[in-house]
Amino acid sequence: MKDRCVVLNSQKMNFDGKLDFSILSSEVKVYEDSAPEQLLERIQGADIIVTKELPLSADLIHRFPESVKLICEAGTGYNNLDLAAAREMGITVCNVPAYSTERVAHTAIMMILNLSSSMQLQMKMLAQGNHENFTKNLQLPHVEVNGKILGIIGAGHIGRTVMRIARAMDMELLVYTRTPGEDEEGLRYVSLESLLKKSDYISLHCPLTAETRHMIDREALSLMKPSAFLINTSRGALIEEAALIEALEKRSIAGAGLDVQEMEPPKADSPLYTLDNVILTPHMGWKGLETRQRLLSILADNVNGFLKGKPINVVS
Repeated sequence: MKDRCVVLNSQKMNFDGKLDFSILSSEVKVYEDSAPEQLLERIQGADIIVTKELPLSADLIHRFPESVKLICEAGTGYNNLDLAAAREMGITVCNVPAYSTERVAHTAIMMILNLSSSMQLQMKMLAQGNHENFTKNLQLPHVEVNGKILGIIGAGHIGRTVMRIARAMDMELLVYTRTPGEDEEGLRYVSLESLLKKSDYISLHCPLTAETRHMIDREALSLMKPSAFLINTSRGALIEEAALIEALEKRSIAGAGLDVQEMEPPKADSPLYTLDNVILTPHMGWKGLETRQRLLSILADNVNGFLKGKPINVVS
């Protein structure tokens, strides 16, 4: 089988130029980015396509040349790809699961610790030349996380890693997942409603599907404690963003840590940039250098496995 590989939007992964895509196959063409109208021309004659969160619609996939046999999504989520269309075209689709587990879990924990210390407000005070936190009593809330309840929604690789770290910090855990396990000391599986009502921190670790889109909507937010924080390092559209902004502005919840947003990047006038009870980061959870190097290594394994007739990480 031929192995001509086209990487359609390398800049999404290789923004610092430290990745070597030549490990993917014997013939690799790399484009930093590709506009929708450029895609069909660029994949002519290609056997393998590599993308990172690039939308590939059913209409587009149906027009792919017959040479295309494999689409590699360079990430865990593949909601940007029309799997039904790929099946109809006889194209295998694979992803890269678990490559960023530790780094994304650490981002969620970082959000929890920073929110518990009002760190974003403390940094803002310093940036404004306000040193009252040093010259007077501490001006901002600062609480322990040990003994607090962390609600985990989704118990996959990342969710379980967050659970392990949180337990080491002596947090109590409530978990909502489609396949509940056995309760343990300090960990209970509960309904979503119970988790929302009881948690001091809620961390989302779900894939984005038709069922999970806007699972945290206005009604769900209304169940949360006024003192609770919401953390999202998964997919922005798990949260109904307009409802979240309203809740944050009204202080009906204490705050949010958002590494992902419904629109990335948010619009220039989004209140998320300026709300003082929000930590906003640019979907950086997976972007550590070691994480991206691991991503590329697993992509190469996906390609090699497919070429040997033993495909791995197949999602189609």
